[in-house]
Amino acid sequence: MNILALLMIAAALQSPSDGPDIAGADALLDRFHQAASRADGETYFGLFTPTGRFVGTDESEQWNVEEFRAYAEPYFSQGRGWTYMPQTREVRLAPVACQCVATFDEVLSNDSYGLVRGSGTLIRGEDGWKIEHYVLSFIVPNDKAREVVAVIKAK
Repeated sequence: MNILALLMIAAALQSPSDGPDIAGADALLDRFHQAASRADGETYFGLFTPTGRFVGTDESEQWNVEEFRAYAEPYFSQGRGWTYMPQTREVRLAPVACQCVATFDEVLSNDSYGLVRGSGTLIRGEDGWKIEHYVLSFIVPNDKAREVVAVIKAK
């Protein structure tokens, strides 16, 4: 990798999370969480790219959009969604000329799970930002990690 490429990456990583490109990506994530909370499957799944993926907290939860829809629709059809309230979020444009790729990480609160983390990749096309990859994970404080791992290993 040449020095110019390294400088471009460093500049992108240091740039603030603001501006119209970031605002659109941020708004997409807000709509995503609002649709889940309302059990609005049409909107929720419409926010993914056709090749989008969702990775949940369980090892088995690695789904393409159609697999994820098959999992979630029985809940949504009963009006049962899930509510994750954003606490913090950072969205960064990737250092590509098209300005069409962004990464994000966010801390969310949930009544059942407390604080969790969402992270992933967004792609901007002709119809705006869409979710290409979303990962939901539990936040485990370092001083509790051994205890959590012990519980998982005991399984």
